[in-house]
Amino acid sequence: MSSVSNAIKPKQHYEILDGLRGVAAIIVVAFHVFEAFTGGNRFKQIINHGYLAVDFFFLLSGFVVAYAYDDRWGKMTQWEFYKRRLIRLQPMVIMGSIIGALFYYLQASDILFPMISDMPVWKVLLVMLIGCTLIPLTPSMDIRGWAEMHPLNGPAWSLFFEYIANILYAVFFRKLSNKVLAVFVFIFAAMLINYTVLGPKGDVIGGWSLNLEQMNVGFTRLLFPFFAGILLNRMGKLIHVKGAFWICSLLITAVLMIPRIGDENSLWMNGLYESFCIILMFPLIVSIGAGGQITNPFSAKICKWLGEISYPIYIIHYPLIYWYTAWVVNNKVSLEDGIGMGALLLVASIVIAYLCLKLYDEPVRNWLQKKFQKQKAA
Repeated sequence: MSSVSNAIKPKQHYEILDGLRGVAAIIVVAFHVFEAFTGGNRFKQIINHGYLAVDFFFLLSGFVVAYAYDDRWGKMTQWEFYKRRLIRLQPMVIMGSIIGALFYYLQASDILFPMISDMPVWKVLLVMLIGCTLIPLTPSMDIRGWAEMHPLNGPAWSLFFEYIANILYAVFFRKLSNKVLAVFVFIFAAMLINYTVLGPKGDVIGGWSLNLEQMNVGFTRLLFPFFAGILLNRMGKLIHVKGAFWICSLLITAVLMIPRIGDENSLWMNGLYESFCIILMFPLIVSIGAGGQITNPFSAKICKWLGEISYPIYIIHYPLIYWYTAWVVNNKVSLEDGIGMGALLLVASIVIAYLCLKLYDEPVRNWLQKKFQKQKAA
């Protein structure tokens, strides 16, 4: 008898879906750059629906998790599943918290972030360490003034909900038949429509604070897309078209960049649009992306590169956005004068993300996989 590796072999990636995740992540950075000039007014935003990328990410995650793990539970315990997800996601969560702390004191603004200039270093370090665990902070622990559950790196809130979705999947939803899962997905869709169309804001913006209102937004955003993604994968209804990556890239770009629908007196119109996008357009895009094939080497390289930087750029860019927004507000910078710096921020985010990926994330994940994913075999 000898000891050999019996680790679960990774499945082939959906290259187009990887590429689409990168396209959406870059749009998120651009969305946040333009957001600095809105003064908090969602009706003035240029890339108006960039925040829907988070809902797209949730659907992609559900689809990919079901594809990767639905047929492996006979070979894998819940703890092994959690280990795999932690190894995949947690290293960059830690890096995002560290980068957030490094940039924190550069973001001081008497107008926007008045708390920063008087904040003791020990409290920033404490928040950084807690952020590395992804444990959400209550508003009483806020060090910025925006009541974020992760005040050094705001987008980490979506990773918090991603972890919740993975736990729900492992504990309960993976065991459901497609029919029962479809009932839950229908209920979650109704919750989403009720909030967006009949709710007080006409959009799904929110989810980043640890209070009742924001947690409601977060779960409303999470439940339908994540579990609809699982159902979509199980159904296997993929759409096969030529040029799928470029078609899907145009579709997701159009969805995220379209101007706000309606005004303050017709919030339901925008809510209807967002429900349409999340419930119908995103599954359609994923079906086309998963059903497509890449035959062009150039497209294959683009998808691979976009897929590699998608998660790092999403989880590390916001500390730069805090700084950029403070600079815009402090100096009353106009869009015309500030867009060049915004373009540099986008490039810097990509460069930092790529460096983090190659010098930190991939080596750490490889080490963790070797150390914690060894299986016993005869």
